[in-house]
Amino acid sequence: MQRRLAVLALALAASVGNPAAAQEVTLKIAHFLPSAAAAQQMVLEPWCATLAQESSGRIACQFYPAMQLGGTPGQLADQALRGVADIVWTAPGYSAGRFPAIEAMELPFVVRDAASGSRAAWNFYEQYAKQEFSKYKVLAVHVDGGVALHTSKRAIASLGDFKGLKLRTPTRMASKTLAALGGEPVSMPPGQVTEAISKGVVDGAMGAWEVVLPTKLEEVTRYHTQPAAGQAYPAATVLVLLMNQQKYDGLAPDLKAVIDRNSGPALVERFGKVWDDVAAQTQAKVRAAGGQVVDIGEADLGAMKNAARAVDTEWRAEMDKKGLDGTKLSEAAHALARQ
Repeated sequence: MQRRLAVLALALAASVGNPAAAQEVTLKIAHFLPSAAAAQQMVLEPWCATLAQESSGRIACQFYPAMQLGGTPGQLADQALRGVADIVWTAPGYSAGRFPAIEAMELPFVVRDAASGSRAAWNFYEQYAKQEFSKYKVLAVHVDGGVALHTSKRAIASLGDFKGLKLRTPTRMASKTLAALGGEPVSMPPGQVTEAISKGVVDGAMGAWEVVLPTKLEEVTRYHTQPAAGQAYPAATVLVLLMNQQKYDGLAPDLKAVIDRNSGPALVERFGKVWDDVAAQTQAKVRAAGGQVVDIGEADLGAMKNAARAVDTEWRAEMDKKGLDGTKLSEAAHALARQ
């Protein structure tokens, strides 16, 4: 008996003194874009490299881009919940109605860029939306910086240009906003958009600049419309990095600490900076290839804002019916985005 206890004591001492003998984990990370997308290449892979370095190689990542684990983008939140993936990067808006409060950050003309919008989205989550994500370990909440309008045959410069225009929309709120502006929203996954435009199924797409190159959107669109610098976009998409809570809970305390200090505001800042940098780089590439980037004039932007006010009003009433204070949430989103 004494000999067995001595062996166990030696084994325990060896594991404490040798990090390689301690817990090791490989995190399965799933998302909906190709592996070449900025989300993976410029944010998540460097993030994983930091986790590996600070854990002495005990945390590793395995990526499953472009829905390689099966299902649709709208099912990613469930994949994280069930442990199909350990971590998912997705848009809450892909699961319409499931995360109602955070939708306030997707209301018309709230987000003006990725950096300030992402800080606002994280602060909004912290203050108003934690409960609807309570089943997850939330690693980041950010925005795409606002969705530009990418069209194949004609530019959008005024409110009247939306009439009869069929555009792919990424979220429920983007669809409602487009309809209020006079366009016809069509919902489809990002991977299907380029083919749909090339076949004339839609006239273009509402999408952040970050998705243009990975989905080859620039090959089938010539015109790209956005507000002037510093002005808010008609629509934006909230994005989240969610971790399976049980996976996180099962980690050793020191590994939890590595993840914690590299997530939250620090990771949100990284997302915001990368998105704004990629937006500027993509616009430059589009212009160099002969594409036209159109900035919406002040008067035309004002007309669009007036047309979209009904979307905000309707959303407030909808939230009130769910037991949420729609006016409080809408006003908070606008106020945080202006900071």
